[in-house]
Amino acid sequence: MTPSATTTPSEFEQLVDAHYQGLYRFALSLSQRTSEAEDLTQQTFMRWAEKGHQLRERHKAKTWLYTTLYREFLGGHRRTVRFPHSDLEEAEHELPAIEPDTVLALDGKAVITALGGLDENFKVPLTLFYLQDHSYQEIAEILDVPIGTVMSRLSRGKDQLRARLADRASASKGKGNVIEFQTAARRMNHG
Repeated sequence: MTPSATTTPSEFEQLVDAHYQGLYRFALSLSQRTSEAEDLTQQTFMRWAEKGHQLRERHKAKTWLYTTLYREFLGGHRRTVRFPHSDLEEAEHELPAIEPDTVLALDGKAVITALGGLDENFKVPLTLFYLQDHSYQEIAEILDVPIGTVMSRLSRGKDQLRARLADRASASKGKGNVIEFQTAARRMNHG
């Protein structure tokens, strides 16, 4: 990748160093495939190299990068929907947004299963808020929706997650995971 005309190589490297891991995790949560997440992340930085110099307020670079990655994902997703190249089952397994404390209390597979059925409208804001530490305003800008919509989607997404965790807890009775699921559901009530 070549930095833009107004970005020095060291500034570009600093931008990549500061945001690569977060962007990659976000891309992986959207695409569920390592190779696609790598491509999305690389494409995002390529877009920055081409157009980043147009951003007048440099402190918004992080938001610009996440917005660009999300739009790249949506563009690819739309193409995939129009011209499918794989089974629909592959698209069902998206990494869910989870609170860091919940990860400690639950087995990863259980969380993925509980969150796997959430609609993308709820998964994406939860991922951006809890895993990427974006503010409501940044999420609104990334998703190009009003801030009230972000707040609503976060609330509804957490409600759906609580219900899924509660269902798993009752289904897991006798398997040793009930306390873990109940703990996660209580944490979601307070988060």
